[in-house]
Parts: sequence; C-alpha cells; structure tokens
Amino acid sequence: MPDTAMELPRIGLGTGPLRGDAGIALMAEAIGMGYRLLDTAAHYKNEREVGEAVRASGVDREEIVVLTKIWPDKIGADDLKREAEAGLQRLGLDRIDLLVPHWPNPNTPLAETIGALNELRTRGITREIGLSNFTVPMMAEARRLSAAPIIANEVEYHPYLDQHALMAACAAGGVAMVTHCPLDRAGAIFAEPAVVSAAERVHRTPAQVVLRWHVQQGAIPIPSSHSASRLRQNISVFDFELSDAEMTAISALAAPGRRICAPPIPYDWDA
Repeated sequence: MPDTAMELPRIGLGTGPLRGDAGIALMAEAIGMGYRLLDTAAHYKNEREVGEAVRASGVDREEIVVLTKIWPDKIGADDLKREAEAGLQRLGLDRIDLLVPHWPNPNTPLAETIGALNELRTRGITREIGLSNFTVPMMAEARRLSAAPIIANEVEYHPYLDQHALMAACAAGGVAMVTHCPLDRAGAIFAEPAVVSAAERVHRTPAQVVLRWHVQQGAIPIPSSHSASRLRQNISVFDFELSDAEMTAISALAAPGRRICAPPIPYDWDA
C-alpha cells in the first residue's frame, strides 16, 4: 500500500442512526449533495446499508471515504483482523478506506491493535488506519508503534467541550481530528447567545454556525440527521466565515462535565 495518506473531506456524514431502506436512500441522497466521508461502525449495525448507499449514489467509488470502527472488545490482534474482514464483507465494497478501533481498551495491548491495523493496511483490507476516542498520550503511543501513518483520531467535540490539547497534538502530528457529536445532542447549544448572534449576522442557522466553528479550526465534523433538508444545510458551511471574536465567544462556552459519550471501559480524559 502507498505511504502517502489520503486527504479527508472537510465535513462528513455520521450514519449511526440511518438504517434500512430509508437509511440507504437518505445516505445516497447525501452523497449526491456532496458528502464524501461516511462514518459507520460495526456497533451501528448499518455497514450493509452504507455500502448499498455508496453503490446506489452513482458517484465514483474513488471519491468516497468510508470510515468504519471496531468495538473495543474486538481489538486484539486476531479479533481485529477477523472483524475487519467481516466488516468489509458487510459493506460489500472493494476496501475499507479508513479503519479505526472504536475506543481504546486498556486491557488489550496497544501494540496488538496497531500491529493488526498495519497488517490490514498492507493486505489492502483498508486503505488507511486511524484511531477513535484516543487521548493525547494514547495517540502519541499509537503513532510511535505504527509503521504506517495514523491519519485521523475521531473524538467527541462541540462548543461545550474543550479539546484544545488534543487539537494541538493532532495538528502537530499531522493527524486529522474528526469530530463526533459536533452539535452536542440536547440542542441547548443552538440557544446560546454567542451562537445566536453569529447566526443572525451571517444569516445562517445556529447549526451551520457551530459546524462552521468546527471547520474554521481545521476539525472535520460528522453531523447526522434523518432530514434531507437538514443534511443539505449541514454541508452548506463553506461560503461564509465567523469572525475571530465569534470563534472565541463560542469556544468560551466550554465547561467541565459536558462530555456526552462515556467509554465502555473508563480511562483518564484530556478534558
């Protein structure tokens, strides 16, 4: 496999809640809108639908990046290789584009996980490898152990959660920071004065403002929705800019205890 890492799209589609024929249709429509990064996982039980959507979209396969994740109880060397092959079969595609462990597992030697990911890349099961929900020290250790580039770390990030340390580490290491839960989940972020005032100035929705906040920091948000109109709004964030003051005000919303996703196996967070 080539040593040059792929360039990831600047925004992606979180496919977690999208299943069945309706999910396939909406994902295919999203690809038609311009989404080129689809985030799935064995845990979501929708890899088959993601593969069907890629084929149904009519878009050249080479333009689409499919990221899939393997649950932490299956990231030992042998299990990870089996799970990756099974995931590829469910997708029904020529390859996985980006394969990552869904969470770290302190009970599994990281060298096993990274070694298996490298082997799968060499075999062409996956084009590139990455991480998900890895802290700064964990990411540093993974990069040290890997012969191949670690091209991404998918982590929770939204204005309520300070991830500046991880963002700096990703930037320094040439690791893309893919952000799940980019809009929070409770919707409270949309009523924050810092977001509302920016939305009024640029004549966009609060969701678009928050996604633009991600993009301007170099993060790659992967929002999801059951609504085609919302998906179209979510990807329409590249023709306006937030001011430095607006970016700072939105970032200032971060506070302790605002993490949404808890790992199956607890560990120490960066923030």
